[in-house]
Amino acid sequence: MVVPSLKLQDLIEEIRGARTQAQEREVIQKECAHIRASFRDGDPMLRHRQLTKLFYVHMLGYPAHFGQMECLKLIASSRFTDKRVGYLGAMLLLDERHEAHLLITNSIKNDLSQGIQPVQGLALCTLSTMGSAEMCRDLATEVEKLLLQPSPYVRKKAILTAVHMIRKVPELSNVFLPPCAKLLHERHHGILLGTITLITELCERSPEALRHFRKVVPQLAQILRTLVTTGCSTEHSISGVSDPFLQVQILRLLRILGRNHEESSETMNDLLAQVATNTDTSRNAGNAVLFETVLTIMDIRSAAGLRVLAVNILGRFLHNSDRNIRYVALTSLLRLVQSDHSAVQRHRPTVVECLQETDASLSRRALELSLALVNGSNVRAMMQELQAFLESCPPDLRADCASGILLAAERFAPTKRWHIDTILHVLTTAGTHVRDDAVANLTQLIGGAQELHAYSVRRLYNALAEDISQQPLVQVAAWCIGEYGDLLLEGNFEEIEPLQVDEEEVLALLEKVLQSHMSLPATRGYALTALMKLSTRLRGDNNRIRQVVSIYGSCLDMELQQRAVEYDTLFRKYDHMRAAILEKMPLVEQGGPQVDEEAKESKEGAPAPTESQASQLLDLLDLLDGASGNAQHPPLLDRSPGGALVHLLDLPCAPPSPAPIPDLKVFEREGVQLNLSFIRPPENPALLLIIITATNSSESDVTHFICQAAVPKSLQLQLQAPSGNTVSARGGFPVTQLFRILNPNKAPLRLKLRLTYNHFGQSVQEIFEVNNLPVESWQ
Repeated sequence: MVVPSLKLQDLIEEIRGARTQAQEREVIQKECAHIRASFRDGDPMLRHRQLTKLFYVHMLGYPAHFGQMECLKLIASSRFTDKRVGYLGAMLLLDERHEAHLLITNSIKNDLSQGIQPVQGLALCTLSTMGSAEMCRDLATEVEKLLLQPSPYVRKKAILTAVHMIRKVPELSNVFLPPCAKLLHERHHGILLGTITLITELCERSPEALRHFRKVVPQLAQILRTLVTTGCSTEHSISGVSDPFLQVQILRLLRILGRNHEESSETMNDLLAQVATNTDTSRNAGNAVLFETVLTIMDIRSAAGLRVLAVNILGRFLHNSDRNIRYVALTSLLRLVQSDHSAVQRHRPTVVECLQETDASLSRRALELSLALVNGSNVRAMMQELQAFLESCPPDLRADCASGILLAAERFAPTKRWHIDTILHVLTTAGTHVRDDAVANLTQLIGGAQELHAYSVRRLYNALAEDISQQPLVQVAAWCIGEYGDLLLEGNFEEIEPLQVDEEEVLALLEKVLQSHMSLPATRGYALTALMKLSTRLRGDNNRIRQVVSIYGSCLDMELQQRAVEYDTLFRKYDHMRAAILEKMPLVEQGGPQVDEEAKESKEGAPAPTESQASQLLDLLDLLDGASGNAQHPPLLDRSPGGALVHLLDLPCAPPSPAPIPDLKVFEREGVQLNLSFIRPPENPALLLIIITATNSSESDVTHFICQAAVPKSLQLQLQAPSGNTVSARGGFPVTQLFRILNPNKAPLRLKLRLTYNHFGQSVQEIFEVNNLPVESWQ
């Protein structure tokens, strides 16, 4: 017995009544079989009813592709009920990936040419939803004619269809330029709003359209002024704000028209000041208009007073109870901090208060802005606030906060002692979250401040005695105790509370570090070396140190074992050389005026080595570098009086820094730009670091951004993880990614890139080759 086909309402009830997914699939499979049979029978009166059931099945996520051709048949029908269902099916079941969508082009063209407004509306909706580039090119003329039709219903839909066409095929801009000027005089709200959107799309994609519409800036300004002062119909007012959607669209268009154009910007200045001062901020609609006003002021060439007003508006946003508004304000101020630093500085106390926000995204933005506000005049006060935040901040923010404090202290430190105290506080509070170079930077800083050696070793000894869990702190403390342990035992500290320390306490503390299960192998290496150095700085017996060193000669860690065996050999065979070998580490200069002065003094007071001595030194350097016998030697040193010694002094500590490699722009499309920056570490010339920076100056975010690369087989490429996959619009936060390329043979460098991302609702994929890389990047 054949079960009859269900009606749509009965099908919905039966599907909802299914208790399991298997029952639901069974009901749908049976009904799909009835729908297929009905399509085969070809009953035109029942076709639209069967398709409505199929649409519901499609909405539930089940396959419905077998109804595509039936939709085309209904679109070609002369009955309105059939066309309505057919166009709905085309929007649901068809897209650019299906070749069948091109078959409805002729039907849409015929329907657009008819004078029946409901049919024209259906055709325009379908075209604006799933029209491909080919369809847009074929139907652009028909849509242009409908832009000036007397019916507001058809004109509004034609404008929205034109927006879709411009996004799909930007070269169609010239087709829609003439009607837009006439449409700006419309009083119909939907038509005017659609026209502003269409002009915005045209100006973003066509320089010719941008120049053309700069002439209508006074007209746009008058429309916006009317909205602000007298308002329009109360039907479109929200919370007392006159038509905020239209105001926002006009402000966005003015921002595009006034960017990098002095005359247009000057025309807007008074209007923007009027909008900023007359808009009600008690409601969210008013805040939206104000925010767009601020963005427009910042993007055009506005007056200085107007920019200060914009920053003050963002400052008021920081006091808003809505978290979204506070987040928007922090993000916007972060963008402005470079161009309007002094204006943003006025709101520094409010920004610091936002660090205590419970919302993680707000506190992160506040942290980024607080770090950007640090300068030489406020570094002490800001560091106190940031250090207090570091003690209580969430774990996921601790690494960013610690790194930001270290960078700011390195850049703006008023004194070396303050710099050392700041780093020690960070290491004590969040030592496990600091950057890898924090230990090396602090040891370099302490080593260069000879007057602070006693102070530093005492501070570090006290910190180590209280806590040995922070590994970077333990490493710095062990290094400092090993280098300046004799100063620790002297006890001559004028600026801190005196505390007597004996040798046994120092040795016991280092042994505790060696034995702690929290100590990393690298930390144990620091502690073992510190013990060894103390053997020449302490006045007591070295038997305890020798015993500890001999124990670690059988350690499972290979590095630690090798170090202990070498130290034990120093005690047994070369004890007479131990004091000289374990002297204090010389200060490694990183270049600068101080090195030049020392080199000048060396020129005046030291004899020049002979050529044979210079050659021997070069051979020694080759041996230390592990070079092969046929390696090319560097050129002989200058034999002018005193010149050779300067070069010899410079060789191990201050190699000349290579010339910077110029950046390269390799991609630009619709506001998305990709730049390459190059770094070749002096210590490894075969390694090239390429920093990929993706920026976005358009009005729409770039999402799902992925950058992939390939190099010739003679090179080795390693791709690091990108900083994110979303490139913020309007010059927001970029996405960066690091490429590491090893080129030992110095082969010519070629790079093939593949970019995939979503922009303006479309998926974009670009594959291109970069052959014009700077010669300095590989030679």
